[in-house]
Order: sequence, then C-alpha cells, then structure tokens
Amino acid sequence: MARETTQEAFAAAWADGGLVIDVREADEYAAGHVPGAQLMPLHSVPTRCSALPTDRPVYVICASGNRSRTAADWMNSRGIDAYSVPGGTGAWARAGHPIAAGRHEHAV
Repeated sequence: MARETTQEAFAAAWADGGLVIDVREADEYAAGHVPGAQLMPLHSVPTRCSALPTDRPVYVICASGNRSRTAADWMNSRGIDAYSVPGGTGAWARAGHPIAAGRHEHAV
C-alpha cells in the first residue's frame, strides 16, 4: 500500500526543494500544476521510474490522489522512497498554494 504524506508535510518538502512527480496527462499538467513538478504520466511510470533517485523522497501528485497512490505503490516496490500526496493538485490549490501553468517538464 502506498505511503501518503499530508498536504502540510508536502508543502514543507516542496518549499525545501523536494522532488515532485506529477502523474497526470500532459494536458492536465499544462492546465495547472505544482511549480517545479516534473511530468511522468501514470502509464509511463513502469518504464521511467528507474530514472528517479533512491536516496531521497519523491512526492507523487495527481488531480485527487488516486493515480498518485498507484504510482507511489509501483515506485516503492522498485526501491524508491515515494509518497502519494492526498487530495492532489486540487487540494494544493484550494489551500492557496501556487499553481503554474504551461508546458510540461519531463522527469529525468
């Protein structure tokens, strides 16, 4: 089962430069995402997550928390210290945190 963080802990990690992976589709990401989040659509996680670091936490976010739990499960099973962000980008925005829009940055 995927580990989850809280919105508060995620906000603190983000402020400290934490690695954020957005597992939504490119059009969703472009419409609004956590600033600095890197795009890795859920369907690409199995083939691309090996490029993620294993020596620091990875925060996985989507729209509401469903896809991020799936992705974090996969990443954890591959040795990545991944945490799903409950409530996703929607909860992040509702809490008044910044949202960026525009083209996507692919994850490493």
